[in-house]
Amino acid sequence: MTPIGLDDIEALAVGAWILGTGGGGSPHHALLCLRRIFTKSATIELIDPSVLDDDDLVAVVSYMGAPLVIQERLVDSAQVARAVTLMQEHLGRHFRAVMALEIGGGNGMLPMLAAAQLGIPVVDADAMGRAYPEAQMTSFAVGDLRPAPLTTVDPRGIEVIVSNVPTWKWMERASRKVCVEYGSIAATCKAPRTGAEVKRWGIPGTTSKAIRLGRAVVEANRHHRDPIEAILTSEHGKWLFAGKIVEVERRTTAGFLRGKAVVEVAADEHIVLDFQNEWTVIWRDGKPIASTPDLICVLNSDSGEAIGTEVIRYGQRVTAIALPSPDVFLTQQGLENVGPRAFGYDFDFRSVFVS
Repeated sequence: MTPIGLDDIEALAVGAWILGTGGGGSPHHALLCLRRIFTKSATIELIDPSVLDDDDLVAVVSYMGAPLVIQERLVDSAQVARAVTLMQEHLGRHFRAVMALEIGGGNGMLPMLAAAQLGIPVVDADAMGRAYPEAQMTSFAVGDLRPAPLTTVDPRGIEVIVSNVPTWKWMERASRKVCVEYGSIAATCKAPRTGAEVKRWGIPGTTSKAIRLGRAVVEANRHHRDPIEAILTSEHGKWLFAGKIVEVERRTTAGFLRGKAVVEVAADEHIVLDFQNEWTVIWRDGKPIASTPDLICVLNSDSGEAIGTEVIRYGQRVTAIALPSPDVFLTQQGLENVGPRAFGYDFDFRSVFVS
């Protein structure tokens, strides 16, 4: 077990926001909660998935909904922990550890909040390697693991258990309806995973990766080096373009934040970025130049910090980069779950990392 300190949490907030690819919710409120928790001498430990016994039970947590709503309904560690204990009550079993559904954004920090409340360790893994908006967009779904049960908890004390669904897409449909009725935000504990399933289908090392990435940005800024170059070097990324935001269209509908941002990269040249919670496709002259599952990251050109789809605005100077996708999403089944056609686009994925 590796003890997690406040410096690690600060770095995690920066790195997870970058890996969020515009979504996952801002980590700011989760960071504030964790700072408060650490003043009470809380201990949080990170464990490698390999140390799990095959029959250990792991809780998979996330906030579900539209990132914009988190600006009004703040992150609550007790609410996250309750989603886990509700699942324990439903199963009649205790969890060995907790892990993130997605390492991206604030969701990458939720396991730390649950762990501090429940006194169990955090597994250094997730099921996306980034953030995605829908239930079937996970490595567990690619592996065709059981999608249920799922618990959802509302700040008003409403609790719903989805005990069984036939497919992952049905889990998305059912849980999204519940989430919308809550007000487009809910704390959730996803289908519990065994240690064997986490080791086979989880994406390992993503929490420590986010911490490492955040430290690279913090150190670059501290020593007046280029933070974006530090990100590209750390994660073998690719620079795409830089410019000024000149237009944003954004709406919350059906539990998602959807829209587009337009970037002026030259006096007569504009690039369009589509999003559904996260950045999905980049268009130049009506043609896609980058798309999911490559990680599209829009960063502050000066600080290197990520800019989420819920807070991007006119006048910001941004730089867009791409980071490589986890291999599990580059398979045929992976692309069916998270490729551009999974988001309704009529073109096939071509990675920016393939010349």
